[in-house]
Order: sequence, then C-alpha cells, then structure tokens
Amino acid sequence: MARTKQFDVLGLGCAAVDDILYVDRYPPADTKMHVQRRERHCGGLTATALVAAARLGAKCAFAGTLGFDEGSEFVLETFHREGVNVDHVVRRRTAGPVRSVIIVDEKRGTRNIFAYVKDVRGADAKFPAREVIESSCVLFIDYFGMDGNLRAARIARAAGVPIVSDLERTRMRGMKQLIALVNHPIFSRRAAEELTGVNNPARAAARIWSESREVVIVTCGADGAWFVSREQHQPKHVRAFEIKAVDTTGCGDVFHGAYAAALAREMDVEERIRFAAAAAALKAVQHGGQRGIPTRKVIEKFLRKVSG
Repeated sequence: MARTKQFDVLGLGCAAVDDILYVDRYPPADTKMHVQRRERHCGGLTATALVAAARLGAKCAFAGTLGFDEGSEFVLETFHREGVNVDHVVRRRTAGPVRSVIIVDEKRGTRNIFAYVKDVRGADAKFPAREVIESSCVLFIDYFGMDGNLRAARIARAAGVPIVSDLERTRMRGMKQLIALVNHPIFSRRAAEELTGVNNPARAAARIWSESREVVIVTCGADGAWFVSREQHQPKHVRAFEIKAVDTTGCGDVFHGAYAAALAREMDVEERIRFAAAAAALKAVQHGGQRGIPTRKVIEKFLRKVSG
C-alpha cells in the first residue's frame, strides 16, 4: 500500500531574520544617508520558499534547526502565522537563524544583503525521521547543513520523492555529491556559471543536465529562465514577465517555493516555471520579502490577464 503523503513540501535548511532598510538610493562609501523606513521580516532560502508554497495552498513543514533565541522565536511565530508546520523543527542552544541587514534602493528596485550566518545549522544530520521525508510529496533543501541535506536527499531519492534545491554556493564540502542527488535543481545564473565555468545560462543548464534529473533550471531575473528537461533536451527560454519592480528581496526564494508547490500539484514542467516566474514577478512589485508573496488566486488571475 502506498504511504499517505503528510506534507506537500518538506523544507530543510535556513531561516533568517531580515532587518530591511529602505533608502532613496544605495549609498557610495563613506557617506551618511537617511533611511526612509525600516521593517523586520522573516526570510531565508528555505523559510521564504516554504511561506511562498504555503500561501499558494501547499501543506508545508519546516524541519531545519533553530535555537531558543528571540530570532528563532520570531521565525517560529512567522511559520505559525503562515500555516507552516513546525512539529519537526530541531532546537539547539547553539543554533539560530541567519541575521541579515538588507538595504533596498527604492529608485532602482534593487537590494544589497549583509548576512551573519555564524549560528546557522541548517539541516540536522539525524533528523527528521526517515518516515517524515518519505511521506512528503517534495523535499526542499538549500546548502546549510550539508550532512543533513545529504542524508535527507539519499532517503528521498530512494523513496522516489522529488528534490528541489536552492544552492547559492556551489564550492563547498559535499556539494558535488548533493547536486548529483537533486533531480529538480534551480540555480541562479551566477551559481550556475560558478558551478560549470560557462558564462552562458543556456549552456550552463545543458552542462548541469543529466539523465538522472527531471529538469535543470537557471534563473536570470528580468531576463527570464532557461531550462532543460526530460521532455525538452535542448535549452529552452521562458521569458520574464514585464513588471515595475520596487523590491526584489526574496524573489528568487519565492520562485523556488512556487515551483515546489506547483510540482506537488503535478503541473507540467513549463507550466511550473511560468507559475513560479509569475509568483516572483508579483512579489517584486510589493515591498518586503515574504509580505509581498501573492496567493494562488492572484497568480492565476495575473496569468489569465497576460495570456489574454
């Protein structure tokens, strides 16, 4: 008998507390500038992806490592509010979330991120239990907690659970083995070029592709995305949606989470990518990281409009 799926998306990896400062323009060195406003949000690669997926209707759980500090409590409160299950979170006294200061240039809609990661543990080397991983429709991982990510990815592959990854850093211990296990890797253009040494997103996607994968996606922000898949062996381009960005904080993470939610719903590959691209575009027209994440209804309305 097939195991009943407990979660649509199970996430391991990092969460963050983001202090966001909005300025008219990003300052040059050795200058003083007034901040227009400041906000605090939950962020992080896996955390934002899970919040995005949950807001799109997926049943999500976070099973990474947090501490007992006020930052960890802030992250847990956010997960509770967004409907992300935290029953399998690992708590360690020496652990904590990423602490980031993000400066948003409101004129250009860009941001610079300064992240403190000393306390981040990510995926635990022993948890969650094998049964939790096997009872998820999709496993989502980032690069924090390499031993735990490798363990979870091996369990998922053996159980036929698809793995979606957000691997910003490609040159670290165990990364080669981890990338080999991921069958839905999504890389930024920078990460794909760092991994392959190829200064071209289409060719980088083709270089990363192997028959052990279902799809390879390389995202290029306003230039769209390239992908190679079982159905599409030659690199194919998906155009970005034309929007006026006001804050790109978290857009890549939202893309990842929306893709994972669409995968859990068994959308076709190109439909998944367009859905994820729409989610990221709609987030970019709103301030804040997770606050601007759209609902599935909003995305579907947007896609009907641009398709009409």
